[in-house]
Amino acid sequence: MATAEQIKALIRSHLSDNTEQFYSIALQVAAHEAQQGHGELAHDIRAIIDKAQNEKKTKLTQFPLELRGMVLVEESDTPKSALVVPSNLEGRLERIIHEYHQQSKLKHYGLTPRRKIMLIGPPGTGKTMTSRVLAHELRLPFYTVQTDKLVTRFMGETSAKLRQIFDMIQQVTGVYLFDEFDAIGGERSLQNDVGEIRRVLNSFLQFIEQDKSNSLIITATNSPRLLDKALIRRFDDVLYFELPSINDRKRLISNVLSTFKPQIIIWKSVLNGSEGLSHSEIDQACTDAIKQSILNDDTLVSPLLLSQMLKERQNSKKGLIV
Repeated sequence: MATAEQIKALIRSHLSDNTEQFYSIALQVAAHEAQQGHGELAHDIRAIIDKAQNEKKTKLTQFPLELRGMVLVEESDTPKSALVVPSNLEGRLERIIHEYHQQSKLKHYGLTPRRKIMLIGPPGTGKTMTSRVLAHELRLPFYTVQTDKLVTRFMGETSAKLRQIFDMIQQVTGVYLFDEFDAIGGERSLQNDVGEIRRVLNSFLQFIEQDKSNSLIITATNSPRLLDKALIRRFDDVLYFELPSINDRKRLISNVLSTFKPQIIIWKSVLNGSEGLSHSEIDQACTDAIKQSILNDDTLVSPLLLSQMLKERQNSKKGLIV
């Protein structure tokens, strides 16, 4: 049988959601069993792993060829622990995950889990990352529908393409993110709108209302004022994202720098320097500081370097040339 160390390693990789490491250790177990003369058991272990990997590949290649130019497909590896958002938002995301896992219990009483979610907030505040987290936590493939390409490339055919996407949502369970959603979700009464876009929005409203799949449908926008008011009532939940608070900035910086040990951080200076930056901008500044430290052959990230990288992001945000 597998050694005690292999069993412990399997458990650790499973609890840390490291699928590839889990497969690798399982194959080591199979090799160990083969060496012990347990050929049939080794074969069964390899067959189980091969089946799981093939199913994963199938999920990621089932989208129709004609839609792949506007749909990005991936297997998310972003765990919930990587997400830094306010506690109230964490609770609402946890509720989405819990309801999805317990959907059979809800359906027994004629209820459905939250599956249609709208994310609203400035760029870089975690909307796409949240979608990836939901895909990871629900163990579903992650599809990003690039709605701007959907409209501009297929004027006159967009509604037909939307129908294909919703047919796929019905057939292939996954998390589907309609990014930059205001490209098709704009207010129908806008004077500069064209008839085609209004028809596309009407089609989307019809498709999402009729959808009874097991997939999670997410729309994300930076411009809520442009959205048609009829959209809101079609969604089970609307989540608002904001620039990170001082506590969230501290958590985010600590999370990113934990991969490369920093010197003692002078928090007052660093937090002041990160004020007004988005989650993404802070993440990038911390990553830049780590990369520069590595290139300088430093074993620690200095507070001065971190402050410098945050300042660069601030200047970039203001459109200044450093």
